[in-house]
Order: sequence, then structure tokens, then C-alpha cells
Amino acid sequence: MPVFEYGDVKINVDEDGFMENPEEWNEKVALALASTEDVYELTDEHWHVINYLRDYYQKYGIAPMIRKLCKETGFSLKKIYELFPSGPAKGACKVAGLAKPTGCV
Repeated sequence: MPVFEYGDVKINVDEDGFMENPEEWNEKVALALASTEDVYELTDEHWHVINYLRDYYQKYGIAPMIRKLCKETGFSLKKIYELFPSGPAKGACKVAGLAKPTGCV
């Protein structure tokens, strides 16, 4: 099992960099994972998306569809890609500590 290290953060990840133990997620882990997206500062806009994804995932056990993510956060898909360059599934969900989405986010 691969281990991701960034600063003093050390977590087990799968082959795509998603957390193996999402219960270990915290804000420090989020910032560390964001570095894999070439994002080195999480703004209020990043946290808005991250917190929405985490809340949705905790309620329903899956990541939301892209359309729902955009509608509920008020951000366009273009904006999501500006915040998380590899997109809502690979980028935003990874930083939020969610399991790897099986389909479209």
C-alpha cells in the first residue's frame, strides 16, 4: 500500500492517491493532498467545495453528481476546475478525503 508524505502528514493511499482510511482526514491532511493538485493554499472557496463534498458523502455514502455539486455550491464547472485543476472527481474528492468515485462526480 503506497504511503503519501507531505511535511509531517503521512497517510496510506491507493494507487490513485485517495486515502485508504478516510477517518484520518483533517484540515492538515486536506492541505497536504491539495499539494498533489498543485494547490498550496486552500481558500474559502476551496473549503466551500470540500465541506459540501464531505457533508454530502456523509449523508449519502457517495459523491454528488457534477451538476448537483455546481448547483449546490453556486460554482460553475469552470470554477471547480480553477480550484481543483484535475476536476471534481480526481481533485476535489481526493482533497476532501472521500473514497475514489466510481463514476461521474
